[in-house]
Amino acid sequence: KLLVANRGEIARRIMRTCREMGIGTVAVFSEADATAPFVAEADQAVLLGPAPANESYLVVEKILAAAEATGADAIHPGYGFLAENAEFARAVTDAGLIWVGPPVSSIEAMGSKLGAKEIMSAADVPTLPSIRIDPADEDAVAKAADDIGYPVLVKASAGGGGKGMRIVDDPSDLQAAAEGAAREAAASFGDDTLFIEKYLPAPRHVEVQIFGDESGEVVSLYERECSIQRRHQKIIEESPSPAVDDELRTAFGEAAVAAGKAVGYVGAGTVEFLLDSDGSFYFLEVNTRLQVEHPVTEEVTGLDLVRLQLEVAQGHPLPDEAKDPGMDGHSIEVRLYAEDPTNGFLPVTGTVTGFALPDTVRVDSAVEAGSEVSVHYDPMIAKVISWAPTRTEAARVLASALRKAE
Repeated sequence: KLLVANRGEIARRIMRTCREMGIGTVAVFSEADATAPFVAEADQAVLLGPAPANESYLVVEKILAAAEATGADAIHPGYGFLAENAEFARAVTDAGLIWVGPPVSSIEAMGSKLGAKEIMSAADVPTLPSIRIDPADEDAVAKAADDIGYPVLVKASAGGGGKGMRIVDDPSDLQAAAEGAAREAAASFGDDTLFIEKYLPAPRHVEVQIFGDESGEVVSLYERECSIQRRHQKIIEESPSPAVDDELRTAFGEAAVAAGKAVGYVGAGTVEFLLDSDGSFYFLEVNTRLQVEHPVTEEVTGLDLVRLQLEVAQGHPLPDEAKDPGMDGHSIEVRLYAEDPTNGFLPVTGTVTGFALPDTVRVDSAVEAGSEVSVHYDPMIAKVISWAPTRTEAARVLASALRKAE
């Protein structure tokens, strides 16, 4: 029996594979999600508390109590919320439950961007030049930027989603950028550790899906292109990348596998890279969880990544089809958001009066007709995924389906 410590479309996605595998499911939910589809689809459901995440989905003690009350054997964190929280992973295993995720040590090693870069450099994974800084030491900050060479990026070591990050082209802007990034990092992550790294003006964002098992095997399930972003958030993803040929794909895969082995990785993870226009690439970070965009990898490899997660978590080795995966056709995913395009794409709330798309695409959705979209959570309500033999056709199929959405 698996407790899904998450909500919305990823909870439904995980439960779908559980049903196919004959595994019982437990949903945990907030008061705002009481009538959500993922709650109805679970075999059991436990109310965590009020709508705010810090009173429900982020409260470790409540989630563990729900697991105990329902007799759950394992916990899957999905993505977001507590998915990359090493203390949660430790608490799950300390409670005698199976953690569907990488070892606590892997999560901790990748939790600091600075620490992760040091580990990757030691493993001969290409990294961008970077220097840790203390904003209070203005001379040292200035020297670090000069040593790296403008333009530079001021980044929070604990950051993500564009928070605690500043691009600096002019030395006169550097100190204010460092102080602002430190404040934002402290507020968002409780950690104001900063570093400066070389800024690439127009890189592609390419990530590699890796999978490891307890025998030490780590494999690459190929790359995803995630360069189409808004406010540093991915909105369209595809596999394979149109910028990656067979030779570069091999290099990406070898670097990603080396990254995984360097931290003893087990389960599903994603190694993110920046690809420069000259074909060189650099390590960005490791996401120690299942990614939002995992469906495009599933579509081109034919693998069920959640099934693989559950099998590996039970101690099984990776199957042959994962050790030597094929790649067939092209897949593109778009994220659907509850937003107002006439008002700066600001999130909106309310009732979904209708929700239907053609069966030419895969839809991983948090909502159905009649669902309520709450103010309390991310405005992404669904993902629409196409597959076709070619990229052009995959784009056409996706565009056609979106035009026909009701």
